[in-house]
Amino acid sequence: MSTEKFERGLAPGALLLCRAEPDAVAAVAPLLGERMPLLRAGEGWSVIVPEGGPWRDGGEPVDRVVTGWAAALAVGAPWPVLALWWDADRAGYTLASGFRRPVGYVWLANGTPVGEDEAMRTFAARLGLDPVLDVQSLDRLTRPEADADRASGPAGAGARARLRGLLAVLTRAGITLPAGLDPGEGAERLGATARALPDVRRTETAGRHPAAGPRPTAEGSDPTAEGPRPSAAGGRPTADWTRPTDAGGRLAGWMPWTGGSGARALALAQVAVGLPLTVWGLRRRSGGWTVAGALLVGRGALGVAHGLPGRT
Repeated sequence: MSTEKFERGLAPGALLLCRAEPDAVAAVAPLLGERMPLLRAGEGWSVIVPEGGPWRDGGEPVDRVVTGWAAALAVGAPWPVLALWWDADRAGYTLASGFRRPVGYVWLANGTPVGEDEAMRTFAARLGLDPVLDVQSLDRLTRPEADADRASGPAGAGARARLRGLLAVLTRAGITLPAGLDPGEGAERLGATARALPDVRRTETAGRHPAAGPRPTAEGSDPTAEGPRPSAAGGRPTADWTRPTDAGGRLAGWMPWTGGSGARALALAQVAVGLPLTVWGLRRRSGGWTVAGALLVGRGALGVAHGLPGRT
């Protein structure tokens, strides 16, 4: 895409909202194969901030990339993932939840809705939103509003307003985005903003995880004790999500390097889902779905390998 196109509309960007605490999200985020900022985004929600590499360097549309990422995370975890995305021409969302078909909606840059009304109702039902008040608010986002969306103003302002309207409804589900993470900003600016926020952490990539076992601690402390540990720089404690803590313990036993029965079952499920997803993506020439399928197959194969006899 040309620089002129970005100047006429919104620079491509996205946010991945996960209905889980940051520790739980960090445990499965290696599925994405990218290191990205991760922050809390309200009560029971976290946000991953993509910094734009796949669509900036590979030319893949942002919506395909983040839809594939949301699907990969949702299959690998017991909570839904909401991807908000935008580019010079459009904006929208995709909600992925387990093995169900993702649901999404799209607006043009001027705010014109081009999605299906039923998608909004399915979206509300899957997130457990109020079937009357919240659905009425969402329905208003599916109606053309010439005065509000097509008035003269910056390119992409209508789409940005629609995303903000969506987030206003989602505040009732507990979502509160950290300061500065505004829909419509470019991925690079969002990444820089996220990295400067307090309590930010970075997700890992596959194969990069804390080593198990006791770690050096301050004199007089118990090296086998559970719970947070100080960082090497002496900063705030960071949670050890490989241990069975309250925040991430339900997922720790499912991680591939544990070699447990839960990890093996999840690995086989990931391979079983990833193979047909990869084939489907190749047939449709959809890079996002192909990448999601390949990530699942690779992650599943890693888990199977860790579960083989003789592995430690």
